[in-house]
Amino acid sequence: MNDWTQCVVTPPVNSKNFASLGVPVYRASTIPFDSAQSYANRHAQGAEGYSYGLYGTPTSRALEHKISQLEQGIRTLLVPSGQAAITLTMMILLRPGDHVLIPDTVYPPVRDFANQELNKLGIEVTYYDPQDFDALEGLIGSKTRLVWAESPGSTTMEVQDIPRIVKLAHRHGALVGCDNTWATPLYFKPLIHDVDIVVEALTKYFAGHSDVLMGSITVRDQSLAEHLRKGLGRYGVGVSPDDCSLVLRGIETMSVRLRHCSDVVSRLLPTIDRQPTVQQILYPALSGSPGFDLWQRDFKGASGVFSLVFTDIAAPFVAEALDCFKTFAIGASWGAHEASLPPCPLQCTVRRDFGKVPTSFCVLVLAWKQKRISRLTLMHFLHIWTRAADPSPATPPPSRRPPNDQ
Repeated sequence: MNDWTQCVVTPPVNSKNFASLGVPVYRASTIPFDSAQSYANRHAQGAEGYSYGLYGTPTSRALEHKISQLEQGIRTLLVPSGQAAITLTMMILLRPGDHVLIPDTVYPPVRDFANQELNKLGIEVTYYDPQDFDALEGLIGSKTRLVWAESPGSTTMEVQDIPRIVKLAHRHGALVGCDNTWATPLYFKPLIHDVDIVVEALTKYFAGHSDVLMGSITVRDQSLAEHLRKGLGRYGVGVSPDDCSLVLRGIETMSVRLRHCSDVVSRLLPTIDRQPTVQQILYPALSGSPGFDLWQRDFKGASGVFSLVFTDIAAPFVAEALDCFKTFAIGASWGAHEASLPPCPLQCTVRRDFGKVPTSFCVLVLAWKQKRISRLTLMHFLHIWTRAADPSPATPPPSRRPPNDQ
Protein backbone atom coordinates (compact mmCIF):
# COMPACT_ATOMS: atom_id res chain seq x y z
CA MET A 1 0.00 0.00 0.00
CA ASN A 2 1.59 3.28 -1.05
CA ASP A 3 1.78 6.39 1.10
CA TRP A 4 -1.15 8.12 -0.60
CA THR A 5 -3.39 5.16 0.10
CA GLN A 6 -2.11 4.90 3.66
CA CYS A 7 -3.30 8.47 4.22
CA VAL A 8 -6.93 7.50 3.66
CA VAL A 9 -6.98 4.01 5.20
CA THR A 10 -7.18 3.92 9.00
CA PRO A 11 -5.53 0.88 10.60
CA PRO A 12 -7.55 -1.11 13.15
CA VAL A 13 -6.88 -0.22 16.79
CA ASN A 14 -7.36 -2.53 19.75
CA SER A 15 -10.10 -1.11 21.99
CA LYS A 16 -10.39 -4.10 24.31
CA ASN A 17 -10.61 -3.11 28.00
CA PHE A 18 -11.19 0.53 27.07
CA ALA A 19 -14.29 2.34 28.28
CA SER A 20 -15.23 5.97 28.80
CA LEU A 21 -17.76 7.49 31.17
CA GLY A 22 -18.61 10.04 28.50
CA VAL A 23 -20.50 9.06 25.33
CA PRO A 24 -18.03 9.05 22.40
CA VAL A 25 -18.71 11.37 19.48
CA TYR A 26 -19.31 9.29 16.36
CA ARG A 27 -19.24 11.45 13.24
CA ALA A 28 -20.23 9.98 9.90
CA SER A 29 -21.93 10.62 6.61
CA THR A 30 -20.96 7.40 4.80
CA ILE A 31 -21.30 4.25 6.89
CA PRO A 32 -19.39 1.32 5.32
CA PHE A 33 -20.90 -2.19 5.07
CA ASP A 34 -19.18 -5.57 5.12
CA SER A 35 -20.55 -6.63 1.74
CA ALA A 36 -22.64 -5.52 -1.22
CA GLN A 37 -25.44 -7.77 0.01
CA SER A 38 -25.51 -6.22 3.48
CA TYR A 39 -25.64 -2.77 1.89
CA ALA A 40 -28.50 -3.84 -0.36
CA ASN A 41 -30.38 -5.10 2.71
CA ARG A 42 -29.51 -2.13 4.93
CA HIS A 43 -33.15 -1.13 5.47
CA ALA A 44 -33.87 -4.55 6.98
CA GLN A 45 -31.91 -3.46 10.07
CA GLY A 46 -34.96 -1.59 11.32
CA ALA A 47 -35.21 1.75 13.08
CA GLU A 48 -32.18 1.12 15.28
CA GLY A 49 -29.86 0.21 12.41
CA TYR A 50 -27.23 2.46 10.83
CA SER A 51 -27.26 3.14 7.11
CA TYR A 52 -26.29 6.80 6.66
CA GLY A 53 -25.11 9.50 9.05
CA LEU A 54 -28.22 11.62 8.49
CA TYR A 55 -30.33 8.95 10.17
CA GLY A 56 -28.22 8.66 13.30
CA THR A 57 -24.98 7.48 14.85
CA PRO A 58 -24.35 5.82 18.24
CA THR A 59 -23.99 9.33 19.73
CA SER A 60 -27.44 10.48 18.64
CA ARG A 61 -28.93 7.10 19.60
CA ALA A 62 -27.56 7.50 23.13
CA LEU A 63 -29.26 10.89 23.43
CA GLU A 64 -32.52 9.56 21.98
CA HIS A 65 -32.57 6.66 24.44
CA LYS A 66 -31.80 8.89 27.42
CA ILE A 67 -34.65 11.27 26.55
CA SER A 68 -37.04 8.37 25.95
CA GLN A 69 -36.26 7.04 29.42
CA LEU A 70 -36.84 10.44 31.01
CA GLU A 71 -40.12 10.98 29.12
CA GLN A 72 -41.18 7.34 29.62
CA GLY A 73 -41.74 7.01 25.88
CA ILE A 74 -40.82 4.29 23.42
CA ARG A 75 -38.98 6.39 20.83
CA THR A 76 -37.38 9.83 20.57
CA LEU A 77 -36.48 11.61 17.34
CA LEU A 78 -34.03 14.51 17.21
CA VAL A 79 -34.46 17.63 15.08
CA PRO A 80 -32.49 20.89 14.67
CA SER A 81 -34.56 23.01 17.11
CA GLY A 82 -37.57 23.09 19.40
CA GLN A 83 -39.53 25.01 16.77
CA ALA A 84 -38.66 22.31 14.23
CA ALA A 85 -39.94 19.64 16.63
CA ILE A 86 -43.37 21.31 16.58
CA THR A 87 -43.60 22.34 12.95
CA LEU A 88 -42.27 19.08 11.53
CA THR A 89 -44.65 17.09 13.71
CA MET A 90 -47.55 19.11 12.30
CA MET A 91 -46.29 18.90 8.72
CA ILE A 92 -45.99 15.11 8.88
CA LEU A 93 -49.28 14.44 10.68
CA LEU A 94 -51.63 16.98 9.08
CA ARG A 95 -53.14 16.85 5.60
CA PRO A 96 -55.25 19.32 3.58
CA GLY A 97 -58.73 19.42 5.06
CA ASP A 98 -57.55 18.51 8.57
CA HIS A 99 -58.24 20.73 11.57
CA VAL A 100 -55.73 21.57 14.31
CA LEU A 101 -56.44 23.26 17.65
CA ILE A 102 -53.66 25.42 19.09
CA PRO A 103 -53.65 27.30 22.42
CA ASP A 104 -54.01 31.04 22.03
CA THR A 105 -50.89 31.71 24.13
CA VAL A 106 -48.68 29.35 22.11
CA TYR A 107 -45.00 30.08 21.41
CA PRO A 108 -45.24 33.00 18.91
CA PRO A 109 -43.17 31.36 16.11
CA VAL A 110 -45.64 28.46 16.14
CA ARG A 111 -48.51 30.88 15.63
CA ASP A 112 -46.65 32.43 12.70
CA PHE A 113 -46.04 28.97 11.20
CA ALA A 114 -49.69 28.02 11.58
CA ASN A 115 -50.94 31.28 10.05
CA GLN A 116 -48.49 31.35 7.16
CA GLU A 117 -47.82 27.69 6.31
CA LEU A 118 -50.65 25.50 7.58
CA ASN A 119 -53.34 27.77 6.18
CA LYS A 120 -51.51 27.78 2.85
CA LEU A 121 -51.75 23.97 2.77
CA GLY A 122 -55.49 23.97 3.37
CA ILE A 123 -55.23 22.97 7.03
CA GLU A 124 -57.76 24.72 9.25
CA VAL A 125 -56.25 26.35 12.33
CA THR A 126 -58.29 27.36 15.37
CA TYR A 127 -56.85 29.01 18.48
CA TYR A 128 -58.47 28.14 21.79
CA ASP A 129 -58.40 29.68 25.25
CA PRO A 130 -56.11 27.35 27.24
CA GLN A 131 -58.14 28.01 30.40
CA ASP A 132 -61.62 27.50 28.93
CA PHE A 133 -62.27 23.77 28.58
CA ASP A 134 -65.95 24.22 27.71
CA ALA A 135 -65.00 26.43 24.77
CA LEU A 136 -62.46 23.85 23.61
CA GLU A 137 -65.11 21.16 23.73
CA GLY A 138 -67.23 23.24 21.37
CA LEU A 139 -64.38 23.71 18.89
CA ILE A 140 -63.29 20.10 18.41
CA GLY A 141 -64.95 18.19 15.59
CA SER A 142 -64.74 15.24 13.22
CA LYS A 143 -61.99 16.89 11.16
CA THR A 144 -59.80 17.68 14.16
CA ARG A 145 -56.64 15.66 13.71
CA LEU A 146 -54.45 17.26 16.39
CA VAL A 147 -54.93 19.20 19.61
CA TRP A 148 -51.77 21.04 20.57
CA ALA A 149 -51.00 22.01 24.16
CA GLU A 150 -48.33 24.14 25.80
CA SER A 151 -48.34 23.96 29.55
CA PRO A 152 -47.54 26.41 30.96
CA GLY A 153 -48.19 28.79 28.09
CA SER A 154 -45.51 31.05 26.65
CA THR A 155 -45.28 34.34 28.57
CA THR A 156 -48.74 34.07 30.18
CA MET A 157 -47.75 30.93 32.11
CA GLU A 158 -51.19 29.35 32.54
CA VAL A 159 -51.24 25.60 33.21
CA GLN A 160 -53.60 23.46 31.14
CA ASP A 161 -55.65 20.49 32.31
CA ILE A 162 -53.75 17.99 30.17
CA PRO A 163 -55.52 14.78 31.32
CA ARG A 164 -58.92 16.32 30.59
CA ILE A 165 -57.80 17.60 27.18
CA VAL A 166 -56.45 14.15 26.31
CA LYS A 167 -59.74 12.43 27.13
CA LEU A 168 -61.67 14.93 25.02
CA ALA A 169 -59.32 14.67 22.05
CA HIS A 170 -59.12 10.87 22.07
CA ARG A 171 -62.90 10.64 22.28
CA HIS A 172 -63.01 12.50 18.96
CA GLY A 173 -60.18 10.48 17.41
CA ALA A 174 -57.61 13.31 17.60
CA LEU A 175 -54.00 13.13 18.70
CA VAL A 176 -52.59 15.35 21.46
CA GLY A 177 -49.17 16.98 21.30
CA CYS A 178 -47.58 18.93 24.14
CA ASP A 179 -44.65 21.35 24.35
CA ASN A 180 -43.03 20.48 27.68
CA THR A 181 -39.97 22.74 27.51
CA TRP A 182 -40.75 24.78 30.66
CA ALA A 183 -41.01 21.81 33.00
CA THR A 184 -38.77 19.24 31.27
CA PRO A 185 -39.56 15.58 32.00
CA LEU A 186 -38.03 16.05 35.45
CA TYR A 187 -41.05 18.06 36.58
CA PHE A 188 -43.81 16.87 34.23
CA LYS A 189 -44.21 13.79 32.05
CA PRO A 190 -47.04 14.33 29.52
CA LEU A 191 -46.83 10.79 28.14
CA ILE A 192 -47.88 9.21 31.43
CA HIS A 193 -51.05 11.32 31.12
CA ASP A 194 -51.68 9.65 27.72
CA VAL A 195 -50.46 12.57 25.60
CA ASP A 196 -49.41 11.12 22.23
CA ILE A 197 -46.47 13.40 21.39
CA VAL A 198 -44.21 15.44 23.64
CA VAL A 199 -41.65 17.90 22.32
CA GLU A 200 -38.78 19.59 24.10
CA ALA A 201 -36.56 22.47 23.06
CA LEU A 202 -33.30 20.81 24.05
CA THR A 203 -31.71 24.18 23.34
CA LYS A 204 -32.85 25.30 26.78
CA TYR A 205 -32.60 23.32 30.02
CA PHE A 206 -31.29 20.11 28.46
CA ALA A 207 -28.24 21.68 26.81
CA GLY A 208 -28.07 24.47 29.37
CA HIS A 209 -25.31 26.69 27.97
CA SER A 210 -26.79 28.77 25.10
CA ASP A 211 -24.54 27.14 22.52
CA VAL A 212 -26.68 24.35 21.01
CA LEU A 213 -29.85 24.33 18.94
CA MET A 214 -31.84 21.08 19.06
CA GLY A 215 -35.30 19.70 19.68
CA SER A 216 -36.82 16.31 20.46
CA ILE A 217 -40.05 14.50 19.60
CA THR A 218 -40.99 11.60 21.89
CA VAL A 219 -43.97 9.28 21.46
CA ARG A 220 -45.51 6.31 23.26
CA ASP A 221 -46.82 4.43 20.21
CA GLN A 222 -44.56 2.45 17.89
CA SER A 223 -46.59 3.00 14.71
CA LEU A 224 -46.67 6.75 15.34
CA ALA A 225 -42.92 6.69 15.95
CA GLU A 226 -42.33 4.97 12.60
CA HIS A 227 -44.62 7.39 10.79
CA LEU A 228 -42.73 10.38 12.20
CA ARG A 229 -39.31 8.78 11.67
CA LYS A 230 -39.97 8.11 8.00
CA GLY A 231 -41.41 11.57 7.51
CA LEU A 232 -38.31 13.21 8.99
CA GLY A 233 -36.18 11.04 6.70
CA ARG A 234 -38.11 12.27 3.65
CA TYR A 235 -37.53 15.85 4.74
CA GLY A 236 -33.81 15.11 5.15
CA VAL A 237 -33.75 16.16 8.80
CA GLY A 238 -30.78 15.25 10.98
CA VAL A 239 -28.66 16.61 13.83
CA SER A 240 -24.94 16.91 14.50
CA PRO A 241 -23.28 14.24 16.68
CA ASP A 242 -21.16 17.00 18.21
CA ASP A 243 -24.30 18.86 19.27
CA CYS A 244 -25.76 15.61 20.63
CA SER A 245 -22.64 15.22 22.75
CA LEU A 246 -23.12 18.70 24.21
CA VAL A 247 -26.76 17.98 25.06
CA LEU A 248 -25.78 14.68 26.67
CA ARG A 249 -23.29 16.57 28.82
CA GLY A 250 -25.90 19.18 29.74
CA ILE A 251 -28.41 16.57 30.87
CA GLU A 252 -25.96 15.36 33.50
CA THR A 253 -26.34 18.63 35.44
CA MET A 254 -29.93 19.48 34.46
CA SER A 255 -31.50 18.30 37.71
CA VAL A 256 -29.09 20.40 39.79
CA ARG A 257 -29.57 23.48 37.63
CA LEU A 258 -33.35 23.21 37.68
CA ARG A 259 -33.47 22.86 41.45
CA HIS A 260 -31.17 25.85 41.89
CA CYS A 261 -33.30 27.99 39.56
CA SER A 262 -36.44 27.06 41.46
CA ASP A 263 -34.80 27.89 44.80
CA VAL A 264 -33.67 31.31 43.59
CA VAL A 265 -37.10 32.15 42.21
CA SER A 266 -38.80 31.20 45.47
CA ARG A 267 -36.54 33.68 47.32
CA LEU A 268 -37.01 36.50 44.81
CA LEU A 269 -40.76 36.46 44.29
CA PRO A 270 -41.81 37.88 47.68
CA THR A 271 -39.51 40.88 47.15
CA ILE A 272 -40.71 41.42 43.59
CA ASP A 273 -44.32 41.24 44.72
CA ARG A 274 -43.79 44.26 47.00
CA GLN A 275 -42.61 46.48 44.13
CA PRO A 276 -45.16 49.17 43.19
CA THR A 277 -44.28 48.92 39.50
CA VAL A 278 -45.26 45.22 39.29
CA GLN A 279 -48.92 44.63 38.52
CA GLN A 280 -48.79 40.83 38.48
CA ILE A 281 -46.38 37.89 38.72
CA LEU A 282 -47.18 34.92 36.51
CA TYR A 283 -45.54 31.73 37.75
CA PRO A 284 -47.27 28.33 37.86
CA ALA A 285 -46.00 27.55 41.38
CA LEU A 286 -47.35 30.82 42.78
CA SER A 287 -50.76 30.73 44.41
CA GLY A 288 -53.16 32.81 42.33
CA SER A 289 -51.43 32.16 39.01
CA PRO A 290 -53.70 30.67 36.33
CA GLY A 291 -53.84 26.90 36.73
CA PHE A 292 -52.01 26.83 40.07
CA ASP A 293 -54.22 23.95 41.28
CA LEU A 294 -53.38 21.97 38.13
CA TRP A 295 -49.68 22.60 38.68
CA GLN A 296 -50.00 21.27 42.22
CA ARG A 297 -51.81 18.18 40.97
CA ASP A 298 -49.68 17.24 37.95
CA PHE A 299 -46.19 18.74 38.33
CA LYS A 300 -43.30 17.68 40.54
CA GLY A 301 -41.59 21.08 40.57
CA ALA A 302 -41.16 24.46 38.89
CA SER A 303 -38.39 25.75 36.67
CA GLY A 304 -36.88 29.24 36.70
CA VAL A 305 -39.02 31.01 34.09
CA PHE A 306 -41.73 33.45 35.14
CA SER A 307 -43.33 36.62 33.80
CA LEU A 308 -43.85 40.05 35.28
CA VAL A 309 -46.70 42.29 34.20
CA PHE A 310 -45.86 45.92 34.91
CA THR A 311 -48.26 48.74 35.65
CA ASP A 312 -49.48 51.07 32.92
CA ILE A 313 -47.27 53.82 34.32
CA ALA A 314 -44.13 51.68 34.36
CA ALA A 315 -44.66 49.95 31.00
CA PRO A 316 -43.29 52.77 28.80
CA PHE A 317 -39.94 52.56 30.60
CA VAL A 318 -39.31 48.86 29.93
CA ALA A 319 -36.70 49.38 27.23
CA GLU A 320 -34.79 52.04 29.18
CA ALA A 321 -34.64 49.86 32.28
CA LEU A 322 -33.50 46.82 30.33
CA ASP A 323 -30.66 48.85 28.84
CA CYS A 324 -29.20 49.28 32.33
CA PHE A 325 -28.40 45.61 32.75
CA LYS A 326 -25.00 44.05 32.81
CA THR A 327 -25.58 40.71 34.55
CA PHE A 328 -28.85 39.85 32.82
CA ALA A 329 -28.91 39.38 29.06
CA ILE A 330 -31.54 40.72 26.68
CA GLY A 331 -32.21 38.02 24.13
CA ALA A 332 -34.31 35.11 23.00
CA SER A 333 -34.28 31.71 24.69
CA TRP A 334 -33.58 30.72 28.29
CA GLY A 335 -32.55 27.76 30.43
CA ALA A 336 -28.82 28.38 30.26
CA HIS A 337 -26.18 29.35 32.82
CA GLU A 338 -26.85 33.06 32.31
CA ALA A 339 -30.05 34.94 33.13
CA SER A 340 -32.11 36.80 30.54
CA LEU A 341 -34.89 39.38 30.53
CA PRO A 342 -36.60 39.54 27.12
CA PRO A 343 -39.63 41.85 26.83
CA CYS A 344 -42.47 39.80 25.33
CA PRO A 345 -45.42 41.47 23.58
CA LEU A 346 -48.58 39.35 23.51
CA GLN A 347 -50.25 38.02 20.37
CA CYS A 348 -53.44 36.62 21.91
CA THR A 349 -56.60 36.70 19.84
CA VAL A 350 -58.92 34.75 22.14
CA ARG A 351 -57.70 35.65 25.65
CA ARG A 352 -59.50 38.96 25.93
CA ASP A 353 -58.39 39.43 29.53
CA PHE A 354 -54.77 39.62 28.39
CA GLY A 355 -55.77 41.76 25.44
CA LYS A 356 -56.39 44.62 27.89
CA VAL A 357 -52.86 44.47 29.26
CA PRO A 358 -50.24 46.65 27.52
CA THR A 359 -47.11 45.09 26.09
CA SER A 360 -45.46 45.25 29.49
CA PHE A 361 -44.59 41.60 29.96
CA CYS A 362 -41.06 40.72 30.82
CA VAL A 363 -39.97 37.12 31.08
CA LEU A 364 -37.39 36.74 33.84
CA VAL A 365 -35.19 33.69 33.49
CA LEU A 366 -33.00 32.86 36.44
CA ALA A 367 -30.10 30.54 35.91
CA TRP A 368 -26.82 29.45 37.47
CA LYS A 369 -25.92 32.66 39.31
CA GLN A 370 -25.16 33.62 42.88
CA LYS A 371 -28.33 34.57 44.75
CA ARG A 372 -26.82 37.84 45.96
CA ILE A 373 -25.99 39.05 42.45
CA SER A 374 -29.38 38.10 41.05
CA ARG A 375 -31.23 39.85 43.88
CA LEU A 376 -29.11 43.00 43.72
CA THR A 377 -29.45 43.36 39.96
CA LEU A 378 -33.18 42.75 39.97
CA MET A 379 -33.85 45.22 42.75
CA HIS A 380 -31.83 47.87 40.94
CA PHE A 381 -33.89 47.14 37.85
CA LEU A 382 -37.20 47.59 39.68
CA HIS A 383 -35.94 50.66 41.55
CA ILE A 384 -35.10 52.35 38.23
CA TRP A 385 -38.60 51.59 37.04
CA THR A 386 -40.11 53.08 40.19
CA ARG A 387 -38.10 56.30 39.88
CA ALA A 388 -38.69 56.64 36.14
CA ALA A 389 -42.43 56.08 36.53
CA ASP A 390 -42.82 58.76 39.23
CA PRO A 391 -44.70 61.64 37.55
CA SER A 392 -43.21 64.18 39.96
CA PRO A 393 -40.99 66.69 38.07
CA ALA A 394 -38.64 66.71 41.06
CA THR A 395 -37.71 63.10 40.43
CA PRO A 396 -34.21 62.93 38.94
CA PRO A 397 -33.75 60.93 35.73
CA PRO A 398 -32.82 57.27 36.21
CA SER A 399 -29.16 56.40 36.24
CA ARG A 400 -28.00 54.42 33.24
CA ARG A 401 -25.12 52.92 35.19
CA PRO A 402 -25.83 49.45 36.58
CA PRO A 403 -24.64 48.57 40.08
CA ASN A 404 -21.13 47.25 40.50
CA ASP A 405 -22.37 43.67 40.90
CA GLN A 406 -19.61 41.91 39.05
